[in-house]
Amino acid sequence: MRTSRSEFVSLRGRRHHVRLWGEADAPTFFFLHGWGDVGASFQFVVDALRRNWRIIAPDWRGFGQSQWNEGAYVFADYIADLDALLTHYSPEQPVQIAGHSLGGIVASLYAGIRPERVSRFANLEGFGLWVSAPGETPDRFGKWLQQIRDNNPAFRPYANREDYAARLCADNPRLTPARASFLAEHSLREVDTDPGASAGFVFAADPRHRWISPVLYPLEEAKACWRKVSAPTLWVAGRDSKIMKQFADRPDDYRERMACFAQVEERLIDNCGHNLHHDQPVIIANLLDEFFLRDLHINAD
Repeated sequence: MRTSRSEFVSLRGRRHHVRLWGEADAPTFFFLHGWGDVGASFQFVVDALRRNWRIIAPDWRGFGQSQWNEGAYVFADYIADLDALLTHYSPEQPVQIAGHSLGGIVASLYAGIRPERVSRFANLEGFGLWVSAPGETPDRFGKWLQQIRDNNPAFRPYANREDYAARLCADNPRLTPARASFLAEHSLREVDTDPGASAGFVFAADPRHRWISPVLYPLEEAKACWRKVSAPTLWVAGRDSKIMKQFADRPDDYRERMACFAQVEERLIDNCGHNLHHDQPVIIANLLDEFFLRDLHINAD
C-alpha cells in the first residue's frame, strides 16, 4: 500500500482536510470524491498506478475530516472551494482533475467556468443529476425549511467498524473484505463523546448533507458550462451502475450530455458499479495513467 499523508489547509475560511500521495515534484493530478465518500478511498486506485504521481485528494466541506458548515449546504460552495484548493496547490499552472460522482459534477462545471485552469479532466460517473419537474419546487422548499427547523439529521450508527464493513460488502458484492475494512477505518468517526449519543461509530460527515436541496437541478445551465470545457475529457462509466441502468431508459439524454464536451472519450467498464474506484481500481488506474500522461509525453510503463 502506497503511503499517504494528511494536511489541513484553510480554504475560504474553513478548515479542509487533504490526503496526499507522492512527492511534491512528481506529475500531479487532483482526485475529487463523491457524496458519502472521503479522499482516502482512492487508495486502491493509487496503489494500482504504474507511474509515480503526486495525488491531491481533499475531503469536501462537511465530509471526512473537513470542517462542517454551521447550517445548510449550498452546491455553489463546492465550486468555490475547488477554486480555492487549486489556487493553494497550483496557483499558476493548469491542473489535471479526476472526479467521481459529486466530484465529477463539480469539476465538470468548474472546467467550463474556468477552462484555462483545467488541462485534462477524467469524469468518473459525474454526469449530472436528474431533472425534476418545476412543480416540485414548492414542496421541496417546504421540506427543506422543515428540515432546517427540526435540525435533527443523523447517520445510521454502528456498534463497531466491522459491522460497517460487513454492510459495505453486503451492498456491493464486488468489494473485497480487505477494501471494506480499509473504508471502515477511514470513513467513520466515533460518537461516544457526542452528548446524548450512544457509543459506536457513524459516517464521518455532517448529517445535514442529507437535507434535500430546495433548488432543482439546472441541467441546461450545466450544459452551458460543459460546452465551455476546453480540456480533453475522459468519460468513464460502470456498465452495471444504477446510473447507467437509468440512462438505458433515456439514451438520448446520456448522449446529449456527453456531446457537450468538445474533446471527449468514452470508456465503459465491465463488471463495475457506480463506485468504479472500489470495483475496478486497476482498470481505472490504467486509464488515468495513460490519459494524464499524454501531455507529459511520458510512457506509463
